[in-house]
Amino acid sequence: MAATDIPMADGELRYWRSFVAPDEAAHLNRALQADLPWIQHEVRIAGRVIPAPRLSSWHVDRGITYGYSGARYTATGWPPALSLLRSQIESVTGLRFNSVLANLYRHGQDSMGWHADREPELGANPAIASVSFGAARKFVLKHRRKKAVSRVDLWLESGSLLLMLPPTQANWRHALPKTQKPVAPRVNLTFRFVVD
Repeated sequence: MAATDIPMADGELRYWRSFVAPDEAAHLNRALQADLPWIQHEVRIAGRVIPAPRLSSWHVDRGITYGYSGARYTATGWPPALSLLRSQIESVTGLRFNSVLANLYRHGQDSMGWHADREPELGANPAIASVSFGAARKFVLKHRRKKAVSRVDLWLESGSLLLMLPPTQANWRHALPKTQKPVAPRVNLTFRFVVD
């Protein structure tokens, strides 16, 4: 399975459009929505604490925690489907991941605001592997400092894998914007390596 390198300044993106076959992707979308222990956390944005506009579930090798936007995630174990996906991603990318943050976007109003995955727990130059199941959604990236650098817009399709390699998190921010269009649910899994 061939990856596409997506050109960008000061970062590196690699995209596999069909990392998981369509039938398996549809099955995983349904199974993960039904089986993961989804929680709606509160996040701190601009000094306000609000319910996160999505549901989340955190899974990791050991009993460590992870936090962002004022929310702390306590880990649960690895369900077999996530463990298998981790092995497949590690095999294709040659990288090691010890955790996954799952997000369930229930409809077009569920979203993720502008951010970079730069928490201390992820180390200085993290690689993030993002797998999507369900409805295709637009994923956008913009350079943190260079306003003249064009924004990158990607449609993340069901069964796709997006690998964000260093130094992407140091130089770019990304988001999953809201949409007014009717859209089916989407599960997104972001595999990371948390430094103990």
